[in-house]
Amino acid sequence: MPGLAKTLLVRTVAGATDLSFRRIQFTPDLMPSDILGTEVLEEDHATGKRVFRFQRGPVFAQVLLADEINRTPPKTQAALLEAMQEGAVTWGGTTHQLERPFFVLATQNPIEQAGTYPLPEAQLDRFLLYLRVEYPAVDDERAIIAQTTGAALPTPTRVLGAAELLVAQRLVREVPIAEALLDYAVRLVRATRPGQGTVAAVQDWVRWGAGPRAGQALVLAAKARALLQGRLAVTLADLQAVAPPVLRHRVLLNFRAEGEGITPDRVVAELLRGVAAPTSPLG
Repeated sequence: MPGLAKTLLVRTVAGATDLSFRRIQFTPDLMPSDILGTEVLEEDHATGKRVFRFQRGPVFAQVLLADEINRTPPKTQAALLEAMQEGAVTWGGTTHQLERPFFVLATQNPIEQAGTYPLPEAQLDRFLLYLRVEYPAVDDERAIIAQTTGAALPTPTRVLGAAELLVAQRLVREVPIAEALLDYAVRLVRATRPGQGTVAAVQDWVRWGAGPRAGQALVLAAKARALLQGRLAVTLADLQAVAPPVLRHRVLLNFRAEGEGITPDRVVAELLRGVAAPTSPLG
C-alpha cells in the first residue's frame, strides 16, 4: 500500500477513536532524541537563572505512526522499546508516563530494498501483530483517489474515545479461556522453537522461534477476536485465526528457508497442521 494511503489509514483510526496522532518518518539519520525528546536550556529572564527542561518528542501521542521504521538503524529503532513495553519514556533519570491508551503502528519497506535495516528481535517482539496490507481492489482504489483529491477531504466520525478504549482493553483481559486452549496456545508457541517440537518445518527452516511474549499476544489477540465476534469465551477458531499475524514476525527463518523461498506464513501453516489441537473447539 502506498505511504500516503497508510498515513491516511492510521490518521483515520486516530480520528475515529478521538486520540492524539503523531507521525515519525524514519530515515537513516534519525536520532533517538528525534523520537523521545531532548533537554533544552532555558533562562528565566526575571532572575537570570538557567535550567534544563525536557522537551517532549513525537512519541508523546496516543497513536504513533512509525513510518518506514526499518529505514533507520537499530539503535534508533530501539528508542521505542520502553515506550512500547512500559508506556513510558525515561530521560535524564526521570520517567515520563505516556498518555493512555498508547498505540504504535509501524510500516516497513521490503528488506531487499537498499537503505533498510532488519528490525532487532526485541523490537519485533514488541509488536502485537504483523498485518500484511496488500494493494486495494480496483473499486476501493478508485474510491480512495476520488475521496482524497477533492476540495473537501473526508473527516472521520468519532466512534469511541480514550475512556471507552481503556474499558474495552480491560474487558478483553476478562474474557475466559479454557485450560485446554491455554495449553494449546503454549504448545503452539513452544513448537516454533527448533529442538523443542516435533514439527519438521521448524527443524528444517527456523533459526529462532517465538518467546513467551508471543504466547501473551496469542491469547490476548484471541480474546479480543472473541469479543469482537460477540462471544464471551475464546474458541479454537480464535486462536488459529490470530496465529499468523501473531507469529509471522516472531519466527525467524534460516538460510535454507530463505534459499528455498519459504515464508514465515508457510511455517505457521505447518505449525497449525502439526500441533495437536483440543478435540473440543471450546477446549
